[in-house]
Formats: sequence, structure tokens, C-alpha cells
Amino acid sequence: MTEMAPRGDRPLRYDEDDANPTNKTLAGPSIGEIIDRRFSRRTALKGLFGGTAAVVAGGALTAGLLGTTGLAGAAHAADAAATTLGFTEVPVGYTTADAVAPGYSADVLIRWGDKVLADAPAFDPAAQTADGQRRQFGYNNDFIGYLPLPAGSDASDHGLLVVNHEYTSADMMFAGVTADTQLNEAQVAVEIAAHGQSVIEVKRSNGKWAVVEGSRYARRIDTGTTPMVLTGPAAGHDRLKTRDDATGTQVIGTINNCAGGVTPWGTVLVAEENFHGYFAGTPTGAEAANHKRYGITDEPWYQWHRFDARFNIDANPTEPNRFGWIVEIDPYDPASMPKKRTALGRMKHEAANVHVGDDGTVVVYMGDDERFEYLYRFIASAKLDRANPATARDILDDGRLSVAKFSDDGALEWLPLDWGQGPLTPANGFNSAADVLIETRRAADLLGATRMDRPEDVEPNPVTGKVYVMLTNNNKRTADQLDAANPRAKNETGQVIELTAPDGDHTASRFTWDMFLMAGKPEDGAVYGAGTTEAGQLYCPDNCAFDNKGRLWITTDQGSAAGKRQIADGVYATDTTGAGRAVPRHFYRVPTGAEMCGPCFTPDNTTLFVAVQHPGEDKGSSFDTPSTRWPDFKDGVPPRPSVVAITKADGGVIGG
Repeated sequence: MTEMAPRGDRPLRYDEDDANPTNKTLAGPSIGEIIDRRFSRRTALKGLFGGTAAVVAGGALTAGLLGTTGLAGAAHAADAAATTLGFTEVPVGYTTADAVAPGYSADVLIRWGDKVLADAPAFDPAAQTADGQRRQFGYNNDFIGYLPLPAGSDASDHGLLVVNHEYTSADMMFAGVTADTQLNEAQVAVEIAAHGQSVIEVKRSNGKWAVVEGSRYARRIDTGTTPMVLTGPAAGHDRLKTRDDATGTQVIGTINNCAGGVTPWGTVLVAEENFHGYFAGTPTGAEAANHKRYGITDEPWYQWHRFDARFNIDANPTEPNRFGWIVEIDPYDPASMPKKRTALGRMKHEAANVHVGDDGTVVVYMGDDERFEYLYRFIASAKLDRANPATARDILDDGRLSVAKFSDDGALEWLPLDWGQGPLTPANGFNSAADVLIETRRAADLLGATRMDRPEDVEPNPVTGKVYVMLTNNNKRTADQLDAANPRAKNETGQVIELTAPDGDHTASRFTWDMFLMAGKPEDGAVYGAGTTEAGQLYCPDNCAFDNKGRLWITTDQGSAAGKRQIADGVYATDTTGAGRAVPRHFYRVPTGAEMCGPCFTPDNTTLFVAVQHPGEDKGSSFDTPSTRWPDFKDGVPPRPSVVAITKADGGVIGG
């Protein structure tokens, strides 16, 4: 979910050193140079924002720059007519418990260590084993995908949840462990087993959701034992072959799974993000530059290489090339083998979300979650047969991958990453299409794509067709690197960009773009719609979801800054059109130390599933002294990452 950097065995979040400094001085024009030639920052913003927005800059509320109405006063009383959202906002806070809007319930559905498979042992934090963890709900739940049961229906009371387990924090999982502790082999094995995915069957009865025990769909996918297959143009290439896999097509497991997406043909796409932090060894030889571009150093976040040679690049120099892909999983078939779709490129994927055109064209939008990285689009070569969606099971193995270049005049160009075209030739080390896909970042560098402020979730609005890009932050951007899409130096609060396809054609080579909102408080240079309250001013947009009315629901991830600000992460909702456009309202707040992830609605919008990740993980916290013991609040029981089901007391639609 978030950019991370080393701290002993576990990663810290958000405000640490850039794990990939190489992209700060890459060839290709910075869009900051364009804006310096054409616009002042003030003029660029004025031209790109909607007329009803209000700008907050330099600590002063500025009315008139983007419209005639400013945010009035420190408290900013909400204009009830400016939003279609019918809930009372949750106040800003930083507490050991979570909080939801009045009239709603937030019920824990499943927690780290709870049973997934019927024969899983009960959770015992003092007696954890890898064998048990492979049958229990994993650690740090991130993405949530809901798939109705039966398959192909629009059932909203019975379905499957696919949940990603992004990363582990040993000092929050094991008693007596600190950031400097050398873990034993059994503890490392638990960490490996706690990564991956859980597939659970869930059902609502009398208004309450519960996990269906003994479900035939129940499945745990983990990093240590689950076989996967590489598919698409890079599959079988020499750079994907290892001493254990001479075919270059068979991989064990998936790591650092962040967000993802649900496909119209009934599968889920899960993203491999910060894979670089798992590998030890010094980048040398033919893959040295490739490994460096993805941030691999001899200072891994984890100690897995001590017991599993796969994670030592000195012994296995091509193993990292087998990670950083989008993985497709069929939750309806627990015996199916997950597939890593190489046609979608290799990067630190945050998410992958699908738009299907009227003619069946399949388009996938993706972000590469690191400072100064890129926004991508994939167009499948084949069309989706809506009457027979199962025929699309391998539709993502062939198509065209492109990267975005933003212009200061509000235009966006999709630059094709076509092997043999432009700089993507043997002269620059690209000897095949596989090379372009394995080194997607370097290919995008050479095309001169726009370096963004950490593009995370990217999702099309199912009602309007517009695409929304969550840009979380970039505190490494300097004043001479500014541009209209990334207009703040030392950007610690992030922004949301809105993309418009011409005439709804998502295959077009040129889009237009607009700044939807700039997050933060007045002193951060925030920009929202008029009527935004103090509670609605959010930090660091990360994941998102849309309800049936086309309203945008944003979850946030400030990392360690949440504790410093004493403002917890949470869920914020806003209209995307009308008077309530870009007027966020605060709906749900997580407990101390946690990040808000995985927003996911049932088809009827009467339930919002969310993922509370790494609760209690504040500075100085540990298994023995966490900042909260949510959700159990029992002595000796550590905080437990959990999936929460939010419902309205009267059973109605979330948000009103």
C-alpha cells in the first residue's frame, strides 16, 4: 500500500528515505520544466481546477482564485445542500478504538489468526507456527474484493471475500522481539506464511455478517508454498529462469500484495508492490542496473534470505524478476493456480482496475507506488464476450501497455511501451518485448513519462466513466520539479487527479485531466470544493471505491505522520459531480497506528467492507507495548489487523 523503508526486520512507512533515488535525475523532460516555460503555479492551478473549488494556501483561505466561494473560517461549517451524502461526519481524533458515523455499525468480521480453513488451530499469539498460519487469516490485510455467490449473480448477502496480506511486522507479532532482533527460522516461516491472500465465504443473516466455517471456497495463498504460473510475453524468458525453474514459468508465492481489482469475468487482480525489500545480496552482473532501478540493495527489510536462498540474489540473481507483477486469482475455484500476467508490466504495482467499453474492449489502469513513478494503462487485444465472460480468463496475456505523460494545458498522452519503437530497441538493451516488460520502469523513463507523486489506486467511475488517480504524497519533490499535476514541493499530503477519456473512449491516445482535489489543511495548500468541513480535510489519499451513485470513497494512509498529527486515517466520501464535487466528508476512523485500506461495497451498497491494517504500530510500539490492543482489548493479545463490515442501522444504503 505504502512506500516503505528499512527498520531492522520490518518496514517503516511514509516519511523515510526514498527506496529508489535513481528516478530523480532520469533522462526526459520534467513536467516542471514545461510549467516553468508556460505557466506560473497560480495560473496553472486556476486553469485546471473546477470553478466551484476553494483554495487554501500559505495558511490563508483564498477565495476567488478558483471561484467566488472560499472555505469560511477554521471550523468551516458544512453546507448541507452541497452534498448528496446523508451522514453526520466523524470528528477528527486519534484514539485506541475505531469510530464510524452515527447510525452505522462497524463490526469486525475476521482478524489476523482467525480460522480460514476448517482445520486451522485457534489463534495463540504465544504458540504461532507456520503450519497454523498457512490455514489462518494472514497479517496486515489490505485489498478486499467481494464476489457474489452464486457466481454471476448480484447477491449482496452472500459472497466471497478475497483479502490481500501485504506485509508483516515481527515486533508486533512476536513477544520479546524488537526491530533489532535476529529472528529464528520458525519465526521467519510464520512471516512467510502470513503473506499472500485469504479467500473466505461470508454471509449476512439478521443484518450481521459472518464467515461461513468449513466453506469449500476457503483458501489460503502464501509466499512459501503456493505454486503460480507466469503467463504472457515474458513467460519463459531467460531472465525469468532460475536454478529451481529452468522453464521460467513456475513461481512459488507472491509477496507484498497491496491493492487490486475485481474483473467482470469473476477473478481478482492482486498487485505485487514493494518486492525489493525482501531480497538480500549485492546487485552485480547482467541484472545489476535492473535491480538498482527497482531499489534492491543489500539491506533487506526481512531476514528470509538466511533460511530461503530464493531471497538471496547472490545465489539467485534472476529471482526478483519473478516478482512485481499483477497476479490473477480465481476465487471460485480453490484448486486453480494463480497466474502472474506479465503483459501488464513489472513495477511496484498498487492496484489494477478494469474498465470495459461498449464494444467489449478491456482496459486496465495501474499505478506504480513510489515517489517519481508512473501511471499506466493496458488495453487487451481481444474483446470481452459479455454473454460468455468465462472466455476472458486469459484476455490479459496479450495487449498494449502504455505510460502517461501529463501536459500543463490539461492534456494527457498515453505513450505506448512497444518494443522496437522509439528508444525501446537493442541499442538501449531491450532485445525483446520481454525485456520491456521486465524493465517497465526503465522503458517509461526513456519515453519521458511524467514522474508522479506516488500513484496508488487508479479506478474508473462506473457511472461517469471518468478515471480517478490517488496520489499519496512525495516529500522528495523539490521546487524545481513542480508541474501542474504535481504542483507542491515536499508534498506530504497528496492529491487526486481526474482523467476524462474523449467521448468515453478509453482506448484513445489522448485524454484530458483535471485536479479533483489537493489534500491537507490550509497550511498545506489544500484545495477542496466549497463547504468542506475541518473534519473532511483529508491527508494522503491511497485507495478508493465508488458506490452505485458514482460517489468516490477515499481511504487514507499517512504512515507515521498520523501519530505526529494526532489525526487518524479513515474513510472519506465525496460527490464527483454537482455542488458536492470534491467536498469530502469523514465517515470512518481507524484506531491508533493503523492505516485504512481496501474499501469494497456489496452490489446493493448496503455494506462497505474495509481493511484496518497494522493497528497499534506507532513509534515505540511493540507486541508487548502496543499503542492499542484493538480489536480484542485483552491483556497479552496484540493488536490484530482486521476486516470490518460497515452497515447502516436501518439496513439502508451506505451514505444515504
